[in-house]
Amino acid sequence: MRATHTTAYLKLARETGTSFVTVYHIHSRKKMTASKAIHSTQAPRTEQWEPRGQPQPHSGPKSTDHQPRQAQEERRGPSQGQMVQAVAFPSPVPLVDIGINLVDRSFQSDIDNVLQRAREANVRGLIVTGTCVRTSTAAARLCDAKSREHPLFFTAGVHPHNAKQCTSSTLDELRRLASHPRCVAIGECGLDFNRNFSPPDVQEKWFEEQVRLAKELKRPLFLHCRDASERFTAILSRHMPLPAPAVVHCFTGSRTELEGLLALGAYIGITGWICDDRPERGGAELASLLHRVPRERLMIETDGPYLVPRSIKPSKARPGRNEPALLPHVLQAAAAALGVSPEELGRSTTEVACRVFGLPRHEL
Repeated sequence: MRATHTTAYLKLARETGTSFVTVYHIHSRKKMTASKAIHSTQAPRTEQWEPRGQPQPHSGPKSTDHQPRQAQEERRGPSQGQMVQAVAFPSPVPLVDIGINLVDRSFQSDIDNVLQRAREANVRGLIVTGTCVRTSTAAARLCDAKSREHPLFFTAGVHPHNAKQCTSSTLDELRRLASHPRCVAIGECGLDFNRNFSPPDVQEKWFEEQVRLAKELKRPLFLHCRDASERFTAILSRHMPLPAPAVVHCFTGSRTELEGLLALGAYIGITGWICDDRPERGGAELASLLHRVPRERLMIETDGPYLVPRSIKPSKARPGRNEPALLPHVLQAAAAALGVSPEELGRSTTEVACRVFGLPRHEL
């Protein structure tokens, strides 16, 4: 073994907390490259807010096959060199990421670095998405642990994928979580008939229960709708008018679906999907619809670790995990679609987010 290789292996072992023998074994058998070893090695679990069990469900556009998106998208974190590329331009104004799955296990080993990169990118407010009682509780704990360092908030709710897990105590647990001072909305809740990880009738029951809860508590709703537009709008319509805004996050639907949501007074969240100009993926169609959304009802989000903006060039430098520091890419693409400056749109989306979710401006 060459001395230069030995030095490199020792350095890699120190950085990953892995033994020298393990690193050498992995390299010598060519099962993975050194960079993959960094991201494949499991870090010690030390944070008290770390969620346990299966990764939380995602939102967003259709997958290309029948497997859940968790199995399709890479979850490894980017290397240092990749992140230099990813945070190449900070936002000209402070931004709010209204939907980031920050308690996903892909963030557990480097959360402080993720928050630091967000600050460097001028992404100030982060709303951590809750998708079940477990992840909502983890989001509350993360806010308790890190809000002094970075303005963190969270939503409390049950994603339609997880509706089958709901019990008689679920609403009481969500009501308790909603009383947390950093909880800003009920959700992510709604309907997802694309894969039906929970039966449709069960999804509808618990979606409506959460709409009732938000109405009772006078809280905003953070909503998910995929391949269920008709039933989604029907259920939402039954509870109009709502005392607080309803935000449909990660919108990727059609013009008809958009007009139906806007007619209900819904707010719209846009993700890195708008950065994907491949014809089969629909990003260009989304960009063409953006001018139909009133500026006072438009917000932006990453939905990380999913939906890495494809505008990060070259493709080999795209990190395999989306995170708040990449939100300026969404801002840039949305501003281009609207024909306005990123600064103008950034101010607008931040103002809307603060108003809708009641975020304290002095923290941003």
